[in-house]
Amino acid sequence: MSDRGTGSHTVGDELAGVRLDHVVRALFDASWGRARGWIERGKISVDGLVVTDPAAPARRGAAIAFEPAARRPARKDDLDLARVVHVDDLIVVVDKPSGISTVPFGDEDDAALCHHVQRFLSRRGGPRPARRRSALHPLLVVHRLDRGTSGLLVFARTRRAFLRLADQFREHSVHRRYRALAHGHVRSGTFRSHLLEDRGDGLRGSVERSPLPRVRRQRAGKIAVTHVELEEYLRGDVSIVTCRLETGRTAQIRIHLSEAGHPLVGETLYLRDYQGEVVSAPRLMLHAGELGFVHPGSGEWTSFTRPVPDEMQAVIERLRAGR
Repeated sequence: MSDRGTGSHTVGDELAGVRLDHVVRALFDASWGRARGWIERGKISVDGLVVTDPAAPARRGAAIAFEPAARRPARKDDLDLARVVHVDDLIVVVDKPSGISTVPFGDEDDAALCHHVQRFLSRRGGPRPARRRSALHPLLVVHRLDRGTSGLLVFARTRRAFLRLADQFREHSVHRRYRALAHGHVRSGTFRSHLLEDRGDGLRGSVERSPLPRVRRQRAGKIAVTHVELEEYLRGDVSIVTCRLETGRTAQIRIHLSEAGHPLVGETLYLRDYQGEVVSAPRLMLHAGELGFVHPGSGEWTSFTRPVPDEMQAVIERLRAGR
């Protein structure tokens, strides 16, 4: 590593909004592989917070530091089992960390949240269907959270429990409330649109906000409704908002706020045409803090709450202080 590859550097105008791996390569005179490796291994911090996403955009004026002794906050295969919020014979409720997928994708089968929970249940013991050959307890995925989103998820342990929970999600009777940080001054209100896999620009989005007139003329897509309430407007032109889902489409909150000109802080995909200054964050600032449903066994209303994780609270406090 050259002499430039030590200490801390500030992001100038020419690198503002550029991917973090590009910024690290330029500021520390590193190769592409080394820059990405440093980021993924937790050796790069932005304004004092470790960022492990090479695609995260850099904010003008942010302090980028190389920390040789830094360690990644948590490995995907070392899920803190204190995150298992509730478990009984029919359901498991988990507080999912950011950076882990709900279900397997590609080569990360063992790193998916559902497999962590299965291994937890197997170590915990208890009855298992005799016909099942796997050493893992059965687990059925009722709903999902995006990889970057943290918060509460419920899994079903029997087919009957799954069907009863799935009915509630289909009828939109499940209570789901999220807390998020969004760019700009967000106005409280309801976002309603029809979501498509591709709204015409290669990304999932709303028919009504498509850049293509022919797509906007279509009567297609699934209805998506998000109720947003402004909680606090912070320095740095960022809003803390609570979002209650009436429907639960993929990336619904991220899409609705982005299309309204308020992409989430930490967003790397649904930035759309945002022209404002991008606030740096170590992860997507979206947390599923409240989950409520009728228990599939007892028939009683059951609810859970979890505060925002430490890394999200740190960003909030940084912005409140005007840093």
